[in-house]
Amino acid sequence: MLLKEKIMNWNEFKTQLAENPGLHLQFEFAENQRVSPSFHITEIKQANITAVDCGGKINAWTEVIVQLWEPNTDQKERSMPISKAMAIIDLVEKTVPLNPNSIVKIEFGNDHFETRQMLPQDFEIINDEFIVRLIADRTQCKAIGRGESCGTPKPKVKISDIQNSCCSSETGCC
Repeated sequence: MLLKEKIMNWNEFKTQLAENPGLHLQFEFAENQRVSPSFHITEIKQANITAVDCGGKINAWTEVIVQLWEPNTDQKERSMPISKAMAIIDLVEKTVPLNPNSIVKIEFGNDHFETRQMLPQDFEIINDEFIVRLIADRTQCKAIGRGESCGTPKPKVKISDIQNSCCSSETGCC
């Protein structure tokens, strides 16, 4: 089952997992490159983000970040069953109520792939594997997304104007 590309929220991600408890969970972080089947979910964190964009507007959102760790040596041939991943999620949610509308990200890296946060793009079931395909998170300009320009243009200042207006041996300001 392929889902169209979009930013997925925590509830959508968790629901997809919950509907497939008997399958083995696998993550594809680049084309034909998967996290080792011996991966661990080391933590699930919720980040509340408040930012001011280049247009001067305040933006706020929440992210749920699932961190994966890949041991240096394979510890098993099969990846984690989704039922085990759901048990970890349930344990976390008993301690920290996770916002169901949060953007979900998967944090992963290994010796050959720099650690980064990625977005689940789609899911595919192949045999007994539930594959979560990940894509790189991209930067964005929220002001341009609103049809605005990035901030107010600042007037150019000549160095000679600065020297004439504030720089003197008496003030010591330069």
